Amino acid sequence: MVKAKPKRYLWQHKGRWYFRKGGKYTPIEAELGTAAFDAAYWAIMAGKGPVGRTNWAALIASYRASDRFTNLRTVTRNDYQRVMDYLLQKNADKDMTRLKRSDVLAAMEANKDRVRFANYIPQVMSVLCEHAIDLGWLATNPAKGVRRIKTPEHKKRTHVPWTDEAVAKFRAEATALPSLIFELGVGTVQRPADLTRFKWGDYDGDTLRLVQSKTGVALMLPCTEALRATLDRVKPDPCNPADTILRNAYGMPMQYHNMSAIMRAERHRLGLFEHDLHAMRYRGVMELAWAGCSDSEIAAYSGHASLAMVRKYAGEARQIMQARAARLKRA
Repeated sequence: MVKAKPKRYLWQHKGRWYFRKGGKYTPIEAELGTAAFDAAYWAIMAGKGPVGRTNWAALIASYRASDRFTNLRTVTRNDYQRVMDYLLQKNADKDMTRLKRSDVLAAMEANKDRVRFANYIPQVMSVLCEHAIDLGWLATNPAKGVRRIKTPEHKKRTHVPWTDEAVAKFRAEATALPSLIFELGVGTVQRPADLTRFKWGDYDGDTLRLVQSKTGVALMLPCTEALRATLDRVKPDPCNPADTILRNAYGMPMQYHNMSAIMRAERHRLGLFEHDLHAMRYRGVMELAWAGCSDSEIAAYSGHASLAMVRKYAGEARQIMQARAARLKRA
């Protein structure tokens, strides 16, 4: 196999990559190793790089340095970056002031098989256009108000809450790391993306502290008996408070995609594939409802900004509880 030649003229400074040649430094905003990075690099090599004052590469570079971007939460920044990488791959050296609404719709249509990503395109492009207006590049926002693509019925997927039988089987047969992930998910009733952020310093032996990445809400979460027992069992001695509770095989902080893959494999092994990672949170909501908690009390624990999802799963739990009570009366 022929080994790829290293790219010439690349220079990194403070985490950013530049094309450096003849005393000129041209920033490459995409992440090294991505298709967007390669496209930007070869465009510069061919003399078509981001030299125009109002091209997409220049706009994205300016936006990423602004507080519009830096003040976003990490999850949102990552979502936006994926769209910006796509735009750089397709349009890095193109003049963005020529953008038309039809161009936004065409980009969405090209990605309609990925509905969530397709719907992020006009959202991010609209934000970029607002930044371009601030820079004096545009007078109006051609991406504003673009209608979202509806998710086809066959692609809609509901999260199936973990049943009593599924919970019992997982607790009895799952290996150590999936068990820890499971107890964190059900016990804290938090979004899966936040589970990887818990540190040992957040645990005082009875509660866990968390600032939700999506909402910014600070929560104190009393641990369930199962979660407390699991944490006490796996807590290292000595323990570094700065270490994350979930760590990968190399002892490094676990990333979301690693956690998802671990749980996917374990669910498949145990024949519990229909009960996914997100449904652990809904199991936690149901358990709180079974314990007699009100919707507001559940939301105070879960941090849900809206009561709609709380009502959905708490309502299902209450229906099960009431049906069981009715069966006893019927007998």
